[in-house]
Order: sequence, then structure tokens, then C-alpha cells
Amino acid sequence: MAAIIYRSNDALKINPPTADDNLTTGGSDWLWAVTAIYLFILIVVIGLQYFARNGEKIFHYLYIISLLVGTITYFAQASDITGIPVRQVDSTGDHPGTRQIFFARYINWFVGWVPVLISIGLFSGISWATIVYNIALMWVWVGSWLAGVYVETTYKWGFFAFGLFAELLLWGSLFHIGSISARRLNVGNHYFLITGWLVFLWLIYPIAYGVSDGGNKIGVTEGFIFFGILDVLTVPFLSLFVLFLSTKWDYRALNLYFTQYGRVAQGGDFPERQEHEKAPVPADAAGVAEPAPTATPAAPAVETV
Repeated sequence: MAAIIYRSNDALKINPPTADDNLTTGGSDWLWAVTAIYLFILIVVIGLQYFARNGEKIFHYLYIISLLVGTITYFAQASDITGIPVRQVDSTGDHPGTRQIFFARYINWFVGWVPVLISIGLFSGISWATIVYNIALMWVWVGSWLAGVYVETTYKWGFFAFGLFAELLLWGSLFHIGSISARRLNVGNHYFLITGWLVFLWLIYPIAYGVSDGGNKIGVTEGFIFFGILDVLTVPFLSLFVLFLSTKWDYRALNLYFTQYGRVAQGGDFPERQEHEKAPVPADAAGVAEPAPTATPAAPAVETV
């Protein structure tokens, strides 16, 4: 019975680290806690989708994907999987030699942030071309940082600079193009709340990267604590916030009303609208055109003397 109640964390025993500066048991415990947060919010969002009205579940679907990706990647990191030793050019007395780099962290961002950007793009009303542009910028940002962590010379900071430049372009797109479209759809206040929160957190990511995987100033466990807090605020917290605000949106006005026939524009014709908005036409009168009145020939004129 005691074995059922108490279970130690054996992740580092089963999957032992190989780097000089690696994940500790305490760090693994923290990552299991973050995994539990992702999983709990994932279950909550899955449950909420069954209470959402038909045609208004798009944001539930998007954040389910994002939360599922986060749950899987944090599970991998908590299990001490995907950690690769990389020699650090910025070795210090506290963190010498090789550092354990987890590429699952970057997979989480590379895949899990795509639904976040799609959700912001959809409710702001920007074009699909702009949504794809924003996603591509995020991929360049994350991909550059991932490439930089495996460079064992100071040239790693070149990849950091390229990624940071892509991040700045993404901020500009979100605040400029997105805000113009959101104001036109009368969701400008909500858009600034969501985008402002997200960009504020993304502003801290370069700092966390610079002192952890990039600059090797703090240990692996400390870096996981830093990034774990940011990730929880970026996806699980934001997902609940967006779903709460989405209950106040007019999906038809935002052109987000999805039916069994796909996404239908506000002014489009589809069976549901015809059924609810148009008066029924009698079957015997359907398709029968009323004949045009025929002209009555004029009576011949009678001449009088």
C-alpha cells in the first residue's frame, strides 16, 4: 500500500543524463508539474468544446492541438528524453564543459505556437496570407535559436540575432496589420488584450534564452523553471483567456461561423440560413412563375359625323 501512495521520480535513473551540466531530480519534478498543468488544461478545454455551440468550436480545436503538443514535449523533458550534451563556449566555473540541450523545448514552440497564431489571426480578421506570414516568421525565429544552441563557438549569437529579427517582424505584424483589421471588426479591445499579453511574454523569451541555452549563465534546471513559467502563461493560461473572451464574439460578423458545409461568409447562402431566415415556400408554388398579364386589344375607334 505504501508503494502505491508514494512513488519516487526515477526518470534520471532510467534515462541517465550524459552532460556535465544536466537536469536534476528536482528539475524533473518541476517538469512533471508543468506536464500536469498542460494535461489538466487540455482535459478542461476538451470538456468545454462539448458545451460550445455548434459552429463555434474552432478555438477549442486549435488550443487542444497546442496543449497536446505541450503535454507531449514536457513529458519527454521530464523523462530526461531529447537531452543532448553540447560543449559550451561560455563555460563558467559553475557550469563548465557540456550542457544538456533539450530539442523538445523548441519542438513545443515550433508546433505548439502555430495554433496560437492561427487563432489570433482568425478572430482579428486578417487574410490567410498574413496568417501564413506570421507562422513563417515564428518558424524562422524558433528554428534559428534551435540551430544556435548546437553551435559550439560564438557564432551561435548570429543565429540568435536572426531569430530575434524575425521575432521583431512578427511583433510588428501582430500590432500593425492585426490591430487595423481587429478594430474594423469591433474586437480591437480584446485583440490588444490577447496580443499584448502574448507579445509581453515573448519579450521575456530572449532574456531566458540568453541566460540559459544561449549564454550558459544559469543551470539546466534553473532554465527549465524560467521557461516553464513562460510556457504555462503563454499557452495554458492564454487558451482559457481566449476561450472566455470568445463567448462574447459574434462569429457571423467575424466570418467564423463554421457549418457542415464549411466556413461560410456572413453574406453567403447556405441551407441553415435559408431555413431560419427565409419564410417557407409552399411546395405547389415552388418554381412556378406567375404568367405576365396579357394586353387587352383596344376597341376599334368609331367615327362620328
